[in-house]
Amino acid sequence: MRAAPPGAAASPRPAPVDVVLPCLDEAAALPWVLARIPDGWRAIVVDNGSTDGSAALARDLGATVVQEPRRGFGAACHAGLLAADADIVCFCDCDASLDPALLIPFVRAVRDGEHDLVLGRRRPQRRGAWPPHARLGNLALTRMLRRRTGLHLHDLGPLRAARRTALLGLRLTDRRSGYPLEMVVRAADAGWRIGEREVPYRPRTGRSKVTGTWRGTWHAVRDMRAVLRQPPPTGRTEAAGGGPGEAAR
Repeated sequence: MRAAPPGAAASPRPAPVDVVLPCLDEAAALPWVLARIPDGWRAIVVDNGSTDGSAALARDLGATVVQEPRRGFGAACHAGLLAADADIVCFCDCDASLDPALLIPFVRAVRDGEHDLVLGRRRPQRRGAWPPHARLGNLALTRMLRRRTGLHLHDLGPLRAARRTALLGLRLTDRRSGYPLEMVVRAADAGWRIGEREVPYRPRTGRSKVTGTWRGTWHAVRDMRAVLRQPPPTGRTEAAGGGPGEAAR
């Protein structure tokens, strides 16, 4: 990602891809993450109440910064989605556990019509990158997701890509830890083609606010179980791409 030089005129067209980066006290990780945003894409850092100067640092590094005072992972992600104007929107954690450059084939798959939503299946690169309690919680949720939707996914990771207008059409309502799962459930209910790609998963920089503790993991699983208990919508949500996305999963 390259910042525009001082005094340069704003681009008349939106970036082809926006990358939403929910952020809460991630100043130590931001330089690494923002340096890996592909050229021409826009980084949208959603500050969710940081006290370590994350917002100012992200702005200095050339990112678009959005303030979301309401705490919650889903609140931050959705604020970034609403701020986006690119055709394709990606999501990535802001803690340096995932490389945003890995999103390039995700975007290609969406743009070429291979998939409507692409998720990253995390593959830990070092011991401690994915704590056992977090991995067990993820395994339980993917099994419940399979019973609810029939999807055979291995992970509900944060690295993902889809078209912006289609995501908005899902009318996501969760603003806590259930947001990523709600996106997948509603996309499945709408008949989206959902794909999964393996991605390397690194130890995060700094302390995790969710999966770093049993309590945080439990709260996340509780939020996601509430999403899975919701019945399918009575009317079909608009398919991704306005028609072709109705293809079978």
